[in-house]
Amino acid sequence: MKILLVHNYYTQRGGEDGVFETERNLLLQKGHEVESLTFQNRKLQKFAEKIRMSFSSIYNCHSAMLLAQKIDEFQPQILHVHNFWKEASPAIYYVAKSKKIPVVQTLHNFRLLCANALLLRKGKPCELCIKQTFPMAGIRYACYENHLITAQVTFLSTIHKILGTWKNLVSQYITITEFAKRKFLASALHLQENQISVKPNFVEDRGEASMESRENYFLYVGRLSAEKGIQILLEAAGHHNFRLEIVGGGEMEKLVREYAQSNSNIIFHGEQNQEFVLAKMKKAKALILPSICYENLPLTLLEAFSTATPVIISDIDNLNELVTHQQNGIHFRTGSSEDLANKIAFFEKNASPLWYENARNTYLQNYTPEISYRRLMEIYQKAFDTFSRLPK
Repeated sequence: MKILLVHNYYTQRGGEDGVFETERNLLLQKGHEVESLTFQNRKLQKFAEKIRMSFSSIYNCHSAMLLAQKIDEFQPQILHVHNFWKEASPAIYYVAKSKKIPVVQTLHNFRLLCANALLLRKGKPCELCIKQTFPMAGIRYACYENHLITAQVTFLSTIHKILGTWKNLVSQYITITEFAKRKFLASALHLQENQISVKPNFVEDRGEASMESRENYFLYVGRLSAEKGIQILLEAAGHHNFRLEIVGGGEMEKLVREYAQSNSNIIFHGEQNQEFVLAKMKKAKALILPSICYENLPLTLLEAFSTATPVIISDIDNLNELVTHQQNGIHFRTGSSEDLANKIAFFEKNASPLWYENARNTYLQNYTPEISYRRLMEIYQKAFDTFSRLPK
């Protein structure tokens, strides 16, 4: 099969970029002809530049031209979009329609429903905009940078709802979890159930670690930002005397360094390569994911399961469906540093070898490359079938 992948890289590398690259490599390994058209968001400093980009993100003529040229050269059978925000823009869907190419769109976040893509406001889940054709709440609360930029982002989503872009020009959407599928089906996008397929992310097998190799520390790996629950994690280390090792970078790095300097049980490694992370994961008692937002499916969670590492996770919706309490990890009350500290103490006393075995089995049964590949091929076939029924 000839597959053209489209992806818009963010200014700061994230999990979506990694998913795009690993899925592309998997398709190549399976013998498909694969080419990529990638875009790179620019880091805009001036306010006027941000305004101009907000308008061009509604329909970027230059991106449309690049895609049209690529399609003419490569003649793909299917177009799979991972991220269109901002440079690619929804213009790519219209090009695909003109070229009679079915489109698959992976929904890595909630951008089509929420200006900040997280369904998060003031540190708590927010769903005010999900069912609104023109969601004023996001503008009222300036959910993305400021009121004006939020208005531009909201206008992008709204105009394409009205035009029917989301409903009519995408043959198949992929959500990473069942939870995300439910949110999109209940939204003002008015998508049909058979238009959305669930396909979890995957990781290569990182190798099972034995319980005997575990050392006396808990591990956090990821971006150091408020929605990831970093403040809660740091405060938990003050409530209960446990060893915590942190790997990552981000806007809260200064705070993490300050906590590490004042608490000898907190070790901050900064950003590290994958080899370092996996070595740490295989020796940790458990991985901690204290997020306060609806995560999709963090790759660190899958890597933990691959290495037979249980996960201590906040009980917020979506995450609470990915980890089964007291089977392959444990839940704590979202946003509560005290409850996180208590659950870590509980884990230290009660962790069963079965939890480690179940973590590994969760990976083998759900998140391997082979499972993901079979599901992707099924979705591509559905896209071909759906494309013939979409308005031309």
